[in-house]
Parts: sequence; C-alpha cells; structure tokens
Amino acid sequence: MELLLLAQASGQGQGSSLLGFMPMLIIIVIFYIVFFVPQRRQLKAHQEMVNSLQRGDQVVTAGGLIGEITGIKDDQVQVKSGQSTVVVERSKIARRTGPVTAGAEKK
Repeated sequence: MELLLLAQASGQGQGSSLLGFMPMLIIIVIFYIVFFVPQRRQLKAHQEMVNSLQRGDQVVTAGGLIGEITGIKDDQVQVKSGQSTVVVERSKIARRTGPVTAGAEKK
C-alpha cells in the first residue's frame, strides 16, 4: 500500500514540475520570435542589397557619407561624394538612396 502511494506521489511530482517549466519555455519561444526572427530577416535583406550594388547607385555609408558608386572591386566600393572619391568596405553601405540602375530590381 505504501509503495503504491509513493509511486503515485512521485508521478504527480514529475507532472507538476513539467508544468512548471511550460511558462518558461513559452517565454523563451516568444522572446526568440520577437527579437531574433526580425533581426535575421533584416540582416538577410541588407546582405541582398549589398550584393546587388552596381555602378551609378546612390548610397549612404554607415558613417553618413552620401555619394554615387563609381567602382566596385571585390569587397571594396569607390564612392564619389562631391569632388572626392572614397573607398569603403561593401558591407559598410547602409542603404541605397537614389534611383536603382537599370540592371537591379526594385523591391
């Protein structure tokens, strides 16, 4: 009799401990969906934009320099701003501002 009661008590303890972890798991899943999914989506969109850069695109760099792309070589981009030309890393292009050249698609 005691063995049966002991088995039932231990079975109930395991069930309640699993239910105790359920809210924590739900919070972790919600946190992941709210923070990490949009960040990955934004990173992917930025990478696609950087890969589609072409000569003649108007861009803004991460440092705030606004200019036109005059040349692209591997991971470096030449940006002409005013009278000077500056070489920046391709990944440091924050966004495209002007009209997209004919070869690139508009989204």
